[in-house]
Amino acid sequence: MSTHTEPRARAGARPMSGPQGAWLVAEREITTKLRSKAFVISSIVLLLFVLAGVLVSGFLAQSGGLGGPTKVAVVGQSAPGLADLGFEVTDAPDRAGAEQLVLDGEVDAAVLPGGDTPVGLTVLASDSPPSDVLQALSAVPTVELLAPTAENPALAYIIAVAFGVLYMMSAITFGTTIAQSVVEEKQTRIVEILLATVSARTMLAGKILGNSILALAQVVAIVAIASVGMLATGQDLLLGELGTSLIWFGVLFAFGFVLLATMYAALATLVSRQEDVASAVSPVMWLVMLPYFAIIFFNDNPQALAIMSYIPFSAPIGMPMRLYLGTAEWWEPLLSLGVLVVSIAVVLWIGARIYSNSILRTGSRVKLGEAIKG
Repeated sequence: MSTHTEPRARAGARPMSGPQGAWLVAEREITTKLRSKAFVISSIVLLLFVLAGVLVSGFLAQSGGLGGPTKVAVVGQSAPGLADLGFEVTDAPDRAGAEQLVLDGEVDAAVLPGGDTPVGLTVLASDSPPSDVLQALSAVPTVELLAPTAENPALAYIIAVAFGVLYMMSAITFGTTIAQSVVEEKQTRIVEILLATVSARTMLAGKILGNSILALAQVVAIVAIASVGMLATGQDLLLGELGTSLIWFGVLFAFGFVLLATMYAALATLVSRQEDVASAVSPVMWLVMLPYFAIIFFNDNPQALAIMSYIPFSAPIGMPMRLYLGTAEWWEPLLSLGVLVVSIAVVLWIGARIYSNSILRTGSRVKLGEAIKG
């Protein structure tokens, strides 16, 4: 049978403002996590894994380890040394013939005389500048994209998976931490001491703030170290293409995590044992995992990506992907962010009611409807 224990007020306790209380709880969440050797070691391992993956993929791409040597069409004697550098060279009669070879997919790029750079060459490509060809030339030639809206399916798939994995891992890792922390405080009665100083809503806000800061810091660190790896392996052109997408991924992830963190914390208050945490937060786990699978299956489906970019739980993946593919208008990320903000307001209101009505109730599991009604 559920019991309700009143918080024990401490003698001489001074009232604390909402922001002060929220930051106090947030500091406690952050310091507790940073003092955990398991968290620090796992974060370092994750960063090293990301860096190794970027470096290996970059070196393989440069050495032709991903799909064999780059095929290049050459007009006249514009680039006689490419064959000696490991490129598969095909002669083209003129510009029109070179363009056709590129558009038909028979070669990855074409090099022809002319251009407004010192090297006096122009490189033709389909959808993205061929970095290995550009690096092989003595100076940067003029680059013309013949089909700038075309997609590179393999690269788009890899980027979609990267966004999905980063979003899912960070959300689940820190969301589960919030849930376990809530139940641990209920079991040890620490929550009664905390509630003598701050309100339940302030405590919820602090937990969300602290873990959101940690989650966003981890995402920023991953993006930063991946960017360093890409620059070190000559993938600066790809990094430039991803710039806007990465910025919006960070923004939408920050807001999206607040939404998920609220749900993790609220649902965790319904149970009083660590063994029941997984079942209590399983609905949120599915809301985190489904966008990951959706982005894998529908990364080449414009309609599905458009829908995903406006659903609060998948917007941090769907919208950055559309920005990378160039299928989103400039105002769409702002609209997606607006939908997220409204969703957060609604979920915070409901989550605060659940948290306030359930945080001090121990024993059997609290029914969701009962927690909302209070």
